[in-house]
Amino acid sequence: MSQLIEAYNDQRAALIDADRALRVDRIRGPYHTVLEIKADQIVRSIRAEEARTVWGVEHDDVPSPFPGMEFITGKKIVVKTKLFQLLSKMPKGALLHTHVDLSVSPRATLDIALHHPAIHIQVPPALTTSNLASTVPRVMPQASDFSACTVALTDPNYPGDSWVPLRFARESFSPNMGGPEGFDKWLTESMSISSIAAYDTHNNNIKIWDKFAESAKLVCVSGMTHYAPMWPEYIKQFFKEIVEDGISYAECRFDFTPKHFMDAEGQDTATHLQWIKVFRDVAKEYKEELQAQGRGDEFAGAKMIYTVIRRVTPGELEWYLQDCIAMKQEFPDVIAGFDLVGDENANRPLIYYLSPLLTFRAECDSLSLDIPFLFHAGETCGDGSHADVNLYDALLLGSKRIAHGFSIVKHPKLMEMCRERNVALEVCPISNEILRLTASMPMHPLPILLNNGVPVTLNSDDGTLFNNVGITYDMYQVIAASDVTGLLTLAELARDSITHSMMSEDEKKMAREAWEKRWILFLENVVSLEAQTGVDAPLRN
Repeated sequence: MSQLIEAYNDQRAALIDADRALRVDRIRGPYHTVLEIKADQIVRSIRAEEARTVWGVEHDDVPSPFPGMEFITGKKIVVKTKLFQLLSKMPKGALLHTHVDLSVSPRATLDIALHHPAIHIQVPPALTTSNLASTVPRVMPQASDFSACTVALTDPNYPGDSWVPLRFARESFSPNMGGPEGFDKWLTESMSISSIAAYDTHNNNIKIWDKFAESAKLVCVSGMTHYAPMWPEYIKQFFKEIVEDGISYAECRFDFTPKHFMDAEGQDTATHLQWIKVFRDVAKEYKEELQAQGRGDEFAGAKMIYTVIRRVTPGELEWYLQDCIAMKQEFPDVIAGFDLVGDENANRPLIYYLSPLLTFRAECDSLSLDIPFLFHAGETCGDGSHADVNLYDALLLGSKRIAHGFSIVKHPKLMEMCRERNVALEVCPISNEILRLTASMPMHPLPILLNNGVPVTLNSDDGTLFNNVGITYDMYQVIAASDVTGLLTLAELARDSITHSMMSEDEKKMAREAWEKRWILFLENVVSLEAQTGVDAPLRN
């Protein structure tokens, strides 16, 4: 019997190895160092312990907790864990999927806005204790000669839909609703999707997009991040926050659908060229600032992905594609690619734009311009819907990466194509969960992608709206919800984020070398943690 059991166990181990053979951490396993393996074991031990002592017990304010649970509800537990604190120190590599005008923490966004007297706020009726939580304000700059209302938003005599200076609105906020601190809480929460919206009132993929658009457009984009005087400060803050999270490079999607942005007078006169120039200059200045501090290896720079909302007509898209070419010619080191964004379920599919996209590709080739497609595709629960079928067109059109690709696990041939062509998926776990593509991380299809050898990078998508600025939160959700994925997996995904970026080969080489140096220091700190705490590290699965 012992021989039979031994033979069975050998077969079992071989089957498990064969099933996981395509995982990037297994393929590169022979190259992992003793230090990497030791740190991975320590992290696995911490995860196992916290699964029992943190997620396996009841919490008064979080019912039925479990690892990888709904992020907005479980975040208050996540941030207190040893595993989260450890991952927050890990060098992350590149952030390849972020909509930069929705990617700075709400508190910092508000602080920047308060520096600008031109920014005003309005609400439909006066705010009361009963309508405060459900009221989403509109925020916008006004011209210097604008005659503003000076009645507090919380005053019963406030005339609905009147524009009040933002700073005045804060200072005059009723003490019964928390005064200035209450105003800050209300407005920053208005910038983000709440647990009530995500899990109750808008608890499906169709409804939640309405809430997403409302918070994004009314509060963040139209009023603050598309305002020229605020743009340099906002971008600088974005760079600071990602570097603090251990991210050394970013490719930022920015919505260029508005043909002009707001200037200092609140008029739509600021051009795309001006906007990109500020982005480039601030990135350069911040990089030089870090180099002067001896921290040059922490920031390799940033590029922009020219994006357009997929509501335009094919004829209208032609203008944007020509503008994209002009911006690439003017800023060859800044424009990283082109994408069509927005709710795929509600908006137009890629095939609708086939003619202008093919013409654009031919023109780029004739001009020797490298503007790769980096399409959103498959961000849907649909099976055969036009959003799902976008995946076929993204690959046929030669997209170098696929943003989200959530539904690709339904298409074995497409996963095979991604693996063979080395097309990476920009996976955004928390975004997928909050936008109700999945109920929790244990149900997310990421392990299917990893086990099928599909290249993957982890990303945050819209850090302002989801309160997941950086990548640490997404990494935590992924690793906490799996007994297979470990620190070595996260390391390979970080390495791949640099590989699949649109940096030049020289830039990638420098970024990779800097990452490896920081990675070794991180590993040494993890092992040092074990020595201090006496963690008994188990063997890997």
